[in-house]
Amino acid sequence: MIEELFKLDFTKPTIFLIACVFMFFVITFRYFLLGGIFHLYFYIWKRNEWEKRKINKKAYPPKQFRKEVYWSMLTAMIFAVVGTLTAVVWQRGYTSIYQNINDFPLWWIPVSIGLSMFIHETYYYWLHRLMHHPTIYKTVHQVHHDSRITSAWTAFSFHPIEGILESLIMPAIIIVIPMHIYTIIFHLTIMTITAAINHLDIEIYPKNWFGNWFGKHIIGATHHSHHHKFYRYNFGLYFTFWDKWGKTESPNFEKDFEGRL
Repeated sequence: MIEELFKLDFTKPTIFLIACVFMFFVITFRYFLLGGIFHLYFYIWKRNEWEKRKINKKAYPPKQFRKEVYWSMLTAMIFAVVGTLTAVVWQRGYTSIYQNINDFPLWWIPVSIGLSMFIHETYYYWLHRLMHHPTIYKTVHQVHHDSRITSAWTAFSFHPIEGILESLIMPAIIIVIPMHIYTIIFHLTIMTITAAINHLDIEIYPKNWFGNWFGKHIIGATHHSHHHKFYRYNFGLYFTFWDKWGKTESPNFEKDFEGRL
């Protein structure tokens, strides 16, 4: 089905506009579906079971939800336009996207995902640190930090400038790295789920998470909560390696993690 959609000529103004609207509704649907599932499961259906894992004990402000949805819808519009422009670039032959699974060895699929996530992590970390420059922070990034008690709805609550900057990395990646169309969708899905988990304000990972090699390098709600609480720590998205290398990892988050479980 996706292959059939991309046979349309996105350079035609009418098709471009329709594609933007369609992509906007897809991104919006994904946002409300994922945010709704997390909210219903952790905050309503299984509230008593997860209450002890809650990071902030204060209630989530109802007015904050409306603000987050507003900014997230602007972000969805930006992602939709950039996504459609990326389709145009692809049709013009300027990307490395491939559709035939046999064009590259099967082992290249996980390798391409790993490379894509590494590049995205690197870009996100350094862009995020730049966003905390005092001038840029007040103008742009403060919109995101206005959500002092985060939730799954906070994940894409960005100022439009930040939304544009966040949206540019995937087009850049697929120009350089050959990726199958479905691996791109997989990466974007992981990104969305990760962003929601990081802002959930409930620690979902098990008690022994940091007792193994894998857990020490994956970011979760406690890790990212220290960023929203202290501002100068924990700038990563998927992994902790740049925070460790840049000495920006909060020294107390593991203690905070263990004390909550």
